[in-house]
Amino acid sequence: MTRLHPRAALRRTAGGLAAAGLLAAGSLAAGAPAQADSPAFTLGGPAETALHPYPASGSPQKTSLALTVSNPDEDEESYGYEGEVTYTVDFSGIAGVAVVSPAEDTGADCTITGTTAVCHDYGVYPGLSGIADFGLAAAKGSTDGASGTIRVTGEAEGATFVPFSTKVVVGGPDLVMEQIPFDRETKPGDVQPAPVTFTNKGSRAADGVLLTLMYSRGLDIPERYANCEYDGEAGEEPQDAFAWSTALCAVEGSYEPGATYTLAVPLSVRATERAYYDTFVYRIHEDSAAQRSAQRAGAPFARGAGPELTLKKVTSSARSADLDPWNNQQEADFRTENTADFAAYGAKAEGAEGATVTAEVGYRNEGPAWIGYIRSGEAVATLDVTVPAGAEVTGKPESCQGVTAAGRYREKQLGAPRYFCDSSMTVRDGADIALPFQLKINEVVPGASGAVTVRNTWLSEPALPFDPDTSDNTAQLVLNPADTGSEDTGGTSEGASTGTEGATGGDTSGSTSGTSGTTGSSGDAATSGSTTASGTSGTSGSASTDSGGILASTGSAALMATAAAAVALAAGGVLYATNRRRAQQI
Repeated sequence: MTRLHPRAALRRTAGGLAAAGLLAAGSLAAGAPAQADSPAFTLGGPAETALHPYPASGSPQKTSLALTVSNPDEDEESYGYEGEVTYTVDFSGIAGVAVVSPAEDTGADCTITGTTAVCHDYGVYPGLSGIADFGLAAAKGSTDGASGTIRVTGEAEGATFVPFSTKVVVGGPDLVMEQIPFDRETKPGDVQPAPVTFTNKGSRAADGVLLTLMYSRGLDIPERYANCEYDGEAGEEPQDAFAWSTALCAVEGSYEPGATYTLAVPLSVRATERAYYDTFVYRIHEDSAAQRSAQRAGAPFARGAGPELTLKKVTSSARSADLDPWNNQQEADFRTENTADFAAYGAKAEGAEGATVTAEVGYRNEGPAWIGYIRSGEAVATLDVTVPAGAEVTGKPESCQGVTAAGRYREKQLGAPRYFCDSSMTVRDGADIALPFQLKINEVVPGASGAVTVRNTWLSEPALPFDPDTSDNTAQLVLNPADTGSEDTGGTSEGASTGTEGATGGDTSGSTSGTSGTTGSSGDAATSGSTTASGTSGTSGSASTDSGGILASTGSAALMATAAAAVALAAGGVLYATNRRRAQQI
């Protein structure tokens, strides 16, 4: 009998992004949706797991099998199903094909007896959660191509589970992508060849391959191949925070073990006029309906009208039983010599003493470059807003942090003399980031004015590294102007006592939404930036009347979890969240 101890590890999707475990081996499979009354849960895992053949000498190499459960509850405040849950994993179908061993990373409390594992847990949280992980290795005496099936069932009082089965096979293709020697320093208009090359280091041939190409908004692949499908221009939709374009190219043929293949004619990667910081991801898989579905991520695709993309064999070598799903992908980051002009705009508003007005301030990215920190996940810029004399902020965007006049930490968020508002990690060209503030006029001060400045997230280093023109980085927020026609605020927002109507011009595709931060210290501790925004570059910030304290930000610290999620999304891999389970059972 083998005992697996529960592990209280939390896998979260990052920022945009989701706490995540990346299953690059292939798509997750699940049973058909349950039709029974709620609660109804769906068990899942990888559709197929390939094992390294049993070696002539030494120990067999293990492969991890991660099983999941999905709770469709969409209530963000819900704890999901709360009760005892039992999962049963039947390994009898892989007898003689594979052996099972405990894995270090497991969620439930599992006991393995013979060919059965019984896992006890408490609760099923909303979303996709991990049940348990198991180690699989080819059984001694198993042959290349041998296969079997693992079946998983669940049981809980008052709940139903859709069962799940997964195929286990010994051997298989292992497509290993080689790195392309790109020039990473580019200029707009530069075009580089991309001779995509891979080797099958597995034990069997691949029946057709699916080449997935993903590239951020500043890059383009000029060719449109007839056997490729494209999902449109990167970042053309306002809600597209990551601004990725995807091309899926299916190439027929048998790709032999030990052989290396490359594109017969290299495709091209071009740095566009929008390029600044960009990433190109190229990934290879054996072609299958499951892989195509996993790489599509629900986006609409259109087939190219040009010639077909083809592959040719380069070399042959000895077989290598290296079935490693993590080497199917390579990535290249580009830094393009380019600029983006961030222009701040202010507002004008009028109102009597005691009235509340709404003023919409913000900034636009007038290009030509889009700016995206998709690796680090940090904010691109901060809007620094000083409140005019005689007024008090009674409502603010969620992405804005109230600070002291000197820019130091302040616990109370409403009524602050100054606000720092971080952008999201991407601000596309043409974006308009509009932020509405509700201002109560406690005293009419004719011509009272506050500054609206778009700057770097570090208060001590305000210059935006991509914006050499600082002449339009500051505008004015004016209340009860003495001469409404003489003050240039960079925008207008004139209104009566019940509010104002912003006319900011340009498109309204930028966004800053959401807040997060780290614990601030005392009132005299300097803050280097504003709260980290976790929205998309698509919608303007929403007003909030929350008077609770928002923790001070430490500035533009790299959000590594966000970077991991960005890379995972770029890879087209499968993300799943393993939610934290309660430390004690009731």
